[in-house]
Amino acid sequence: MFEVFRSELDAHQERRERVIKASRDITALSKKMIRDLGESIQPKVAKENEPRQKQICDLFTSIAPDLQGINAWRYQRNISGGLQEYVEAMSFQHYLENQVLITYAEAQSILPHGILLTEDDYILGLFDMVGELMRFAITTMATTGALPRGMIFDGMLGRDVLTDLRGLRTCFESLDTMAAGGNTFLKRDIDKKMEVMRTCVEKVENAMYGMIIRGRERPKGWVPDLDEEERREVVSY
Repeated sequence: MFEVFRSELDAHQERRERVIKASRDITALSKKMIRDLGESIQPKVAKENEPRQKQICDLFTSIAPDLQGINAWRYQRNISGGLQEYVEAMSFQHYLENQVLITYAEAQSILPHGILLTEDDYILGLFDMVGELMRFAITTMATTGALPRGMIFDGMLGRDVLTDLRGLRTCFESLDTMAAGGNTFLKRDIDKKMEVMRTCVEKVENAMYGMIIRGRERPKGWVPDLDEEERREVVSY
């Protein structure tokens, strides 16, 4: 009897280690995708990311047998980090290409069969994407002197990134995590990410105000030292 228990525990540990390793590799590849997307929004960048997307899909496929049935929930926290990072990368690319959020159904559809994307991981991945939109907006303002905007028909300018960031902030702040229970992983994770999200939006707002008020006094390509600004705010407070 104890040999059966030992075999089951060994199999469990092996599955867990495979899932954790794949999650780490997926996270690393997703971060590389995000870094390249943040440097340029040219179509070639999205094309250059295709091999990484294939690598990520192969990693997901390799652990799909370990995430079937009850094991999908047993190891959910182990794969959660990789899923969130991949959602962040794909939602960032989707936004740059279409200026709309990737939907939950679209995010699930890009994952290989057998990999479950929970609503929690989808939401938390979108929270993380706000940080990439913040960096993209500030870098674009520094190099072009204007907020990045989408294009609509007949060459007319569409919404700017700050408008979308404010809309996201409003939606995130309206989330009712208490409805699922006050002590869930989702609530704890959102509580951590909420303040970071608000700070990211405020950084873009402050950069925009600074560009309008003092833009002509600053050299082209100037980027605010956001960490230094935060330290000054804390000291002054």
